Amino acid sequence: MIRATSTLSRMKFSRPEARSWRCPPAPTEVWDFHAQLPGYAPTPLTELPALAAELEIDRLFVKDESSRLGLPAFKALGASWAVHRVLQHHTSQVTLTTATDGNHGRAVARMARLRDQRAHVFVPNTVPAQAIEAIRSENAEVTIVDGTYDDAVARAAAADGILVQDMGWPGYEEIPAWIVEGYGTLCHEIDEQLDAEPDLVVVPVGVGSFAQAVITHYHGRDSRTRLLAVEPDSAACVLESLKAGERKTIPTGDTIMAGLNCGTPSATAWPYLNNGLDAAVSISETDCTKAMRDLHAQNVHSGPCGAAPLAGLRAIRSEFGDLSTVVLISTEGRP
Repeated sequence: MIRATSTLSRMKFSRPEARSWRCPPAPTEVWDFHAQLPGYAPTPLTELPALAAELEIDRLFVKDESSRLGLPAFKALGASWAVHRVLQHHTSQVTLTTATDGNHGRAVARMARLRDQRAHVFVPNTVPAQAIEAIRSENAEVTIVDGTYDDAVARAAAADGILVQDMGWPGYEEIPAWIVEGYGTLCHEIDEQLDAEPDLVVVPVGVGSFAQAVITHYHGRDSRTRLLAVEPDSAACVLESLKAGERKTIPTGDTIMAGLNCGTPSATAWPYLNNGLDAAVSISETDCTKAMRDLHAQNVHSGPCGAAPLAGLRAIRSEFGDLSTVVLISTEGRP
C-alpha cells in the first residue's frame, strides 16, 4: 500500500514496501580511486546527543560534508569520478560543460582546472553572487541563464563541449551514472564509521542523483536501513512525482536551499527514487533556518541544503516509530 499523509496533502509521502526492493550493487573501484586523490580523507560522522534526545532516538549522527576534497560540499565526489572517466576517452584538451545551482558547477570547474581542461558553467539567475564568484575562481566561464535550473540544464546541454551533468534523460545516461557512482564513496565511509547499519538515513534531494547513490548502496544488498528524502516546499519535484506515480515537472520558486531548487527529477534516478525511498517530505524556509541554527549550536556548520535533513526528520519523525541509529547527511557547509 502507498499512502500520502499530511496536514497539507502535498507535504509527506510514505511507501512501506520500499524496504523489500532490491537493485544491482554499485561498482567497488570508485572508493579506491577517491582514496588516491590528493587531500582525500573521510568526512566526519558527528554524534548529536542533544538532538537525539529531542527526537527520541538512541543515537543521531550527521555526516558533515562542509569540507570535501578542498570544497564545501560532497559534489566533488561525483565530479572527480565522472571527469576521470570522461578524460579516459579524450587525450586532447576539452571543454566540460554543466548546469548548477552552485556546488556541482564549482566541483566540475575545480576538477577541470586540476586536469588542465576548460569548464563552462551555466547557472540560473537565482544563484547567489558569491556562488557564481566561487565558480569563476576555478577559472571557469560562467553564463547566467534568465530562467530556472531546468533552463540552465537545457543551455548547458546545447553548448559546445562535453556535458558533465547529474541530471539524466533518455540518450544522456552514462555520465550521470558515473556521477552517481562517485557519490557512493560517502556511503562506504559511513559503513566504516558506524559499528552497525543505521535504522534510517535522511538525504536532501534536488534532481535525485545523490539519493540514487544512497538507495543503490543500501538496496544493492540485504539491508534494513530505511531512507527519507527531504526537499523544499517550493521545489518538491520528487515528492510530487512519488505521489503521482510518475516523473513530474513542477514550477519552482526562490529558496535558501539553492542546491535543491530543481523542478524535474533525473530520468536515470527516477526508477530508484520511485522504488527505493521509504518516505519523502518537504520543508519550509523557516524550519530549514531553525535546523541550520540548531546544527551550528552543535558545532556542525551546515548550509541550508545540509540542514534540510534535520528539518525533514523533525517534520516526519512520528512516521518511523522506534529508532536506534539515524544518520543525517549534511551535504554542504555554510555559504
